[in-house]
Amino acid sequence: MALEQQIQKDIMAAMKAHDTVRLNAVRGIKSAILLAKTSGNGNELTDGDIQNLIRKLVKQRKEAAELYVQGGRQELADNELAEAAFMEEYLPAAPSEAELEERIGKIIAEVGASKPSDMGKVMGVATKALAGLADGKTISAIVKKLLAQ
Repeated sequence: MALEQQIQKDIMAAMKAHDTVRLNAVRGIKSAILLAKTSGNGNELTDGDIQNLIRKLVKQRKEAAELYVQGGRQELADNELAEAAFMEEYLPAAPSEAELEERIGKIIAEVGASKPSDMGKVMGVATKALAGLADGKTISAIVKKLLAQ
């Protein structure tokens, strides 16, 4: 079943269950899909395109939650994080930190990096190789850690 069809079914299920947080999360995904479809490129969205949209929405929710926490609005942060968790259900499982360290270690060896000043070379290759598997912040932290050793 196509991801877009699954999202539509999940909207209906959330409506029937009166699950407002899940409903808001899934409606947000549906809205982003419709916006992308009508953006003028005329192409149908693949499941990969939809997953990229969902990753962006999850990142937005997590950043908003951080801002709410800084502003002393924990209840709003909790809501954003709950929506992000529901959205992440549509994404493939992310690799563990150990798997990421292994992959980034191989990239460091390929690039020939050995010191922290080589981080730019590694990040360029790593972000392309790990696109969709990990966010830039996570990749950056692991690269720093491995180059500091």
